[in-house]
Amino acid sequence: MNRRIARIVTLALALAVGAAANGTPVAAAEPARAIFAGGCFWCVEAAFDAVPGVIATNPGYIGGTVPDPTYDQVSAGGTGHAEAVEVRYDPERTSYPQLLAVFWRNVDPHDAGGQFCDHGNPYRSAIFVVDAEQQRLAEESRHALANSGLLSAPIATEISTAGAFYPAEEYHRDYYLKNPARYKFYRWNCGRDQRLDVVWGKIGKLPFEVN
Repeated sequence: MNRRIARIVTLALALAVGAAANGTPVAAAEPARAIFAGGCFWCVEAAFDAVPGVIATNPGYIGGTVPDPTYDQVSAGGTGHAEAVEVRYDPERTSYPQLLAVFWRNVDPHDAGGQFCDHGNPYRSAIFVVDAEQQRLAEESRHALANSGLLSAPIATEISTAGAFYPAEEYHRDYYLKNPARYKFYRWNCGRDQRLDVVWGKIGKLPFEVN
């Protein structure tokens, strides 16, 4: 059983146990969906996997014009897609504003040309919203950050309506778990954590962040 299926099964079992304890049937909560792009999707997936209430993550491609793109096509920059991660989460355990806080702290919002060592449109930072409520909350978070005085430059991160999301090739999924040494070397060599510390290291609670 892979890790994503195990997490979904764990959630279902927890709901079933709760229903049995109460003696009444309880419908399973439908997982909510969010999509974020923040450069290399290996790193974005690792960040969201660590969030309590996140049930599953899925790296893939979104925001372009070519159907069913491959990694080689996307990374070459000709499809318009960004590397992104689809997040499935339990809205009773975490919220979209909490996921937004995780997203912002894991990107360099000043960089309009990519993220960290990865340059070009496929590695742009973006929030792909799936409904009007996500649009409102994402825009509020960006506005609050832009007017907080916490950041040293304008925000380049885009907010876009989510279109078709294409899952990435299997070898990209859980890459940080399947290839930990290569992942850690890539992340260090890319300067991701070093730059994140410069941007966010001295910043406490974000202006829109919830407990």
